[in-house]
Amino acid sequence: MNANAAKTAISPRREEDFPEWYQQVIRAAELAEPSDVRGCMVIRPWGYGIWENMQRQLDAMFRGTGHRNAYFPLFIPLSYFAKEAEHVEGFAKECAVVTHSRLEADADGKLRPGNPLTEPLVVRPTSETIIGASYAKWVQSYRDLPVLINQWANVVRWEMRPRLFLRTTEFLWQEGHTVHETEAEARAETKQMLDVYERFVRDHLAVPVFSGEKSESERFPGAVQTLSIEAMVQDRRAIQAGTSHFLGQNFARASGIQFQNREGKQEYGWTTSWGMSTRLVGTVVMAHGDDDGVVLPPRIAPTQIVILPITPKEQTRAAVLETCDKVAKQLREMRYVDLPIEVEGDRRDIGGGVKNWEWIKKGVPLRVEIGPRDLEKNSVEVSRRDRGIKTKESIPMEEFVRRAPEILTSIQKNLYDRATKFRDDHTRIIDSKKEFYDFFTPANSEKPEIHGGFALAHWNSSREVEEQIKSDLKVTIRVIPLDDSAEHGECIFTGKPSSRRVVWAKAY
Repeated sequence: MNANAAKTAISPRREEDFPEWYQQVIRAAELAEPSDVRGCMVIRPWGYGIWENMQRQLDAMFRGTGHRNAYFPLFIPLSYFAKEAEHVEGFAKECAVVTHSRLEADADGKLRPGNPLTEPLVVRPTSETIIGASYAKWVQSYRDLPVLINQWANVVRWEMRPRLFLRTTEFLWQEGHTVHETEAEARAETKQMLDVYERFVRDHLAVPVFSGEKSESERFPGAVQTLSIEAMVQDRRAIQAGTSHFLGQNFARASGIQFQNREGKQEYGWTTSWGMSTRLVGTVVMAHGDDDGVVLPPRIAPTQIVILPITPKEQTRAAVLETCDKVAKQLREMRYVDLPIEVEGDRRDIGGGVKNWEWIKKGVPLRVEIGPRDLEKNSVEVSRRDRGIKTKESIPMEEFVRRAPEILTSIQKNLYDRATKFRDDHTRIIDSKKEFYDFFTPANSEKPEIHGGFALAHWNSSREVEEQIKSDLKVTIRVIPLDDSAEHGECIFTGKPSSRRVVWAKAY
């Protein structure tokens, strides 16, 4: 580390070793920790509080579009996967399989699996097949459609290189599964849910995204079309932040989801699936965090304002604590985005500096200090997490309570604007193969710190080109934009006609 660099709470700094910085931030903020089960994580209360807020807010958006929640089994018979060959091929290497139903002690007293199952059970990697079995029973007529169901659940996908929140063997998510009468309705559903995800990530997580369609090689196994939103984080890599899949009639045929149409004929349903996961927690950390820890957008922070009593003398302690309680009560009566503000008073008997740094690392949006001098001035010392750690503002007490929702709104907007500027500064229109390779090869540059990010370049839909770029640079097509601003040109790799630019990036 540069000896002249300012001391920070997290070491290494982002610019020194971003992957290790990320792991240290997760630990320092007490978001999660590795489990004794390899590849799995323990989500600690602060991290789970963030996920709960995401869950509540996203669930309200689902309900607003007519979806309702249900729950389906964790275990899926192997034969269900066998019905959809492309789907099982796409997940085969990630599946965990239950083969026995109990443990038995051997002669040495060691426990071993006993009683083999008649049919192995796959631990849910995704639920299209098991949900399809239920839908086949529920759907008999066009009058039964549409089926609009979501479930909040855990899934297991065997992960060889785990990274907390971003890639773990077990993770939490939601998965929507719908059946429709017509192709047009199913395609509209697929796009609607992508729009919900984009709005949620933009307005609640303060993260800008590119949205569009995945290339054929990046498509969800068994899908006809996969739509995605892609976020850029601070090492200029992409994170797939949400996907929505138009499944056509593929899964309906495999599961036998048929209905009598309006003409009295049997027809297969048109299905979709869509999902977001705890990966979003990691996305927020990587998009907004700094060298002192997490920086949370107020809309998803478990605590939006923390009040820190400063009690250097015992004779003023009671008055300070009483004022802290009064301010906390007043703040809780205020509303931010039409909800009561989440306020916590930290009365722990530990050093004020230690206490302050804990909340800095956790990323609470506003820290409010109240001590004897503040009582004399009838004011509070306010620190915003989106600004420098040493930056404080003295605000009259009543004025702060009144302005608290406005300040939280300002922090939310500032984080989004900052993330948008970062993304735009590291997104480049590229018109030659050499420029493309140089952009994703920092060693070729005199300023490697400004290279890499999102490249907008023409491509002629050649899968061979796509695989070559992935092999050479570990760069993939993140999305093919869906907007109407198609710009015809020439593929920078083949010189053949191209109908539009696509978004390329290295990704997690």
